[in-house]
Formats: sequence, structure tokens, C-alpha cells
Amino acid sequence: MDLTATTSTLAAAAAEVARLLPTRVLDPVLAGLRLRATTDVEVAGSDQEHGVRLTVDATIHTEGEVLVPAKPLAATLQALDDPQVRLKVEGRRLAVRTPASRFAIPLLDLDHHPGVPELPVLAGHVDADKLKIIAAVAGAASRDDALPIFTGIRVWSDAGRLHFLATDRYRMAHGTVPWEQEGRLDLLVPAKAIVEAARQAHGRVALHANEDRLGLAWGHNSISTALLAAPFPDDRARRLLEAVIDSTVLVDADALARAVRRATPYGGPHQAVTIQVEDSEVRVKGNDPQQGESEEFVKATVEGDHLTKTFQARYLADALKAFAGRRIELKIQDGLRSTVLTSEPGEDGVELTYLVVPMRSVA
Repeated sequence: MDLTATTSTLAAAAAEVARLLPTRVLDPVLAGLRLRATTDVEVAGSDQEHGVRLTVDATIHTEGEVLVPAKPLAATLQALDDPQVRLKVEGRRLAVRTPASRFAIPLLDLDHHPGVPELPVLAGHVDADKLKIIAAVAGAASRDDALPIFTGIRVWSDAGRLHFLATDRYRMAHGTVPWEQEGRLDLLVPAKAIVEAARQAHGRVALHANEDRLGLAWGHNSISTALLAAPFPDDRARRLLEAVIDSTVLVDADALARAVRRATPYGGPHQAVTIQVEDSEVRVKGNDPQQGESEEFVKATVEGDHLTKTFQARYLADALKAFAGRRIELKIQDGLRSTVLTSEPGEDGVELTYLVVPMRSVA
């Protein structure tokens, strides 16, 4: 194999494949990056759980296929300043060449690689720009691998809408986007994998799915992942979305987020911030006997009762970040019931709802 490619493009593709592959594996070939040079070069990898295929334009001098350690190749390419790079097999090594430098990376045994899984059947199409909602929803997924069911995003479809829902039991996010349906979906997908796939995708994206796997494909590129266990029941989630509201606050999400960020250092050991609803504003407060106290007013339009709620600052900040640049409605319920954050649907038809469970008031 012998090829020349644009360094930045090839480096970006190698980095994306390396990011989805494990660092520590019993079999090194599972952390390998497969390069296949034909009319262009396919950069691919799979640890059997994830599968990635990215295509990069290149000048192919000699066709071929090799397997190399993903991390060293990605790191080497990213460190280069030259606009063009040449990759050439020399014996049992892959030489990475520029006019002034040469690096040699040992090849792995391609015959022992499990291959990159094929995509399942087509389920539908959606615009890549709409899939940005996945990152916002993923903010509510758990990071605790001890409860893997909550580390995923539930994906399901109905007529004309694709739904994404995540929860770690203390907060919940639900987003919907319009799509062209070919088949129905109801899956639980690892949050990290689908966020990465959605971030990479562009243009018109095809969703492929079966009972074991979900894949996103665009052009000659694709990323797929194995599914988690059966989707968590959504009966409770649907009931939470049907909230009985006692107070509605219309406020700029960014202004409220800045106030929450400034109050957080005064949140005490529980990192708690308090939102106090008043006539035409909300008061954001932090209070800690050791660190001191803070108080800030944010203009708002208020309807309903004047309620006071205390939240863990990180959870509230994550929710507000999902609505960056927009005006939101805080739909506040009395007691310890969830506060619901929503905004007007965008022109693209994307909708997002975020729920945050308040804390019991802390002294």
C-alpha cells in the first residue's frame, strides 16, 4: 500500500476512529485502525462493539490494506505540520513520510481482525443538523457504568417524528425531530457512541437498525454501535412530561445560566443554588456559611405562584446549556416535583424538553 493524502483530513479521520476504539484490550488488533486504499482510502476500525468507516480522498500509488495501532498513527498525523503526508508499507511497518521526516509504525495482523460490522437494515433518513439535539439529550444520561441502562439514550419513532430520551433518575431530557421513516424504532443506544456519530455526520443521514445494532451513514461514511439492554419503560417518563404547572417563568437561558454559574461557588457542600420566583424576575441565590453568599436578579416574565426551588447547580447548568441562545419557559411545580424546561420549537421542527428534580431545601 502506498498513498498520499491531505494531512489534516487524514489526521481527523484517524483521530475519530481512534476515539471510538478502546485503549486497553486483551487483543491489540481490536485497537487497530484499518487502512484500505482503492480509489480513495477508507479509515476504519472495530472493537466488535463499535464500527467506524470514514472515507478520505487520496492519491493511491499502490492499492492495499493494512492494520496499524490506532492511537500512535492518529497522534503522529496530528503532530505533523506538512500539508501532505505519504503512507507507504515498508516490510512489516507503515512508514509515515513528509519531505523532512519519517516515522515507522509496526503493522498488526490483519487476518486476526474481526472486521467492521455491516450496517443493519435501513430505518429512515434525517438531516444531520437536526441530530445536534442528541448531544443536548445526552446531558441527562448517567455516567455511572454500574447502572448501564441509564447510560443510554432511548430512541424510538412514530409517524414523522424521531424521539430521543435520556435520564439518570435525577433529570430527564426528551427531544424530537422530524424524519423520513422507513421502519419503526425502539432501541436503547449507548449515549457516548450516538453522540459521537451524530457529531460526525453531515448532510442527509441514513439510520440503520435491528435488534442488536444502530448505525448512522452518510456518503461513504458510517458509524455503528451495539445496543444496550431492552429500553427502559417510558410510562413514568410520559407521566413526568405531563406536568401540572404552578408557576411559569419566561427567561433568557443564557442570562439565567450565567447567574447560576456565578452562584455556584457559594453553593456549599451540596453545590446548591436557589431560584426564587418574584413578580417580574427570578432571584438566583447561593448561601454557604464558609464561602459566603450571593444574590442576583434576572429579568423574567412570570405567571402563577411565587415559588422557591433549590437545585444541584450542575444539573441546572447542564439543562440551561442545552437551550443556549434561546428564551425558555421554566414550568415549576410545587413540592419536590420536577421543574420542566422548554422552548418554542425551532424552524427546523426540533423540540426539546428537559426535567430537573429539585433538592430539599438546605440550610
